[in-house]
Amino acid sequence: MGEFKAFRIHERDGKIVSGFERANLDTLTAGEVVVRVQYSSINYKDALAATGAGRILRKYPLNGGIDFAGEVVSSEDARYQPGQKVLVTGCGHSETLDGGYAEFARSKGDFVVPLPDGMSTFDAMALGTAGFTAALALQRMEQNGQKPAMGPIVVTGASGGVGSIAIDLFSARGYEVVAVSGKPQADDFLKSLGAARILRRQDIDLGKRPMETAQWGGAVDNVGGEILTWLTRTVDSWGNIASIGLAASHKLETTVMPFILRGISLLGINSSAMPRDVRTGIWKRLATDLKPRHLDRIVTETIPFDELPAAFEDYVKGRIMGRTVVEIA
Repeated sequence: MGEFKAFRIHERDGKIVSGFERANLDTLTAGEVVVRVQYSSINYKDALAATGAGRILRKYPLNGGIDFAGEVVSSEDARYQPGQKVLVTGCGHSETLDGGYAEFARSKGDFVVPLPDGMSTFDAMALGTAGFTAALALQRMEQNGQKPAMGPIVVTGASGGVGSIAIDLFSARGYEVVAVSGKPQADDFLKSLGAARILRRQDIDLGKRPMETAQWGGAVDNVGGEILTWLTRTVDSWGNIASIGLAASHKLETTVMPFILRGISLLGINSSAMPRDVRTGIWKRLATDLKPRHLDRIVTETIPFDELPAAFEDYVKGRIMGRTVVEIA
């Protein structure tokens, strides 16, 4: 195998510099499984890493792209054979390991997931970390007692990748889903995925008391900060809040009162560091009982690898709805 194309991120003189380069296997971080990448995707973290808007990488240089799916070329791990279709999401790729924005990628065997029956490599990246995270949130919440009868599930950051897939998944399981969005242009999109109603982010009364009137059976939060504080005040008794993102802020200022007097649970959702059995189980569910009904709508754009650098700015500026798949091969 000779040289191949990769989108690589450097730190030079304290600034992030990224672009296409020629690479080879010797330049890739260690791993037992080499994959010919067919598809990747763009997550918010990918855009932050590539543009320097957020410090995601913990070492430099690295190939970008936290997700990839494709075909095994070679494997020192007996669980994988050349020609087998696989996917990889998170697990430190484009943080401490080279990622999937390259024609070839290498990963540790424990991080690789065999492509589930009935799922294509395109579908795997249409879902990507966003779909895996939304499904993990639903599973954790239901394991902790969440039921549709407990009341509506409110989804913040609703038009993004995690939010849009969460709307699809929860509504399919019988939950009334309320989407929080600051984008009027996303209303039809969100309703087509299963949102029963839309709540304008700018119209929310965040309140000041430790507990406000209970409104929600549970919540999926992509935002953090004041919005997450508001959710702790307004989720009803025994409800769950899945904390997924911090697009607004990493801070949380609240009291213990909702946790004690209403018995609510705040569930941290870490989609990157995940036991292998849980990871593979979630991906099997995404191909079966949790298979999104509207994945074709959620994928709002598919772009060739060459167009990748121009796509990041819209993510950083919050102008994207749904998911973008990157065709590498």
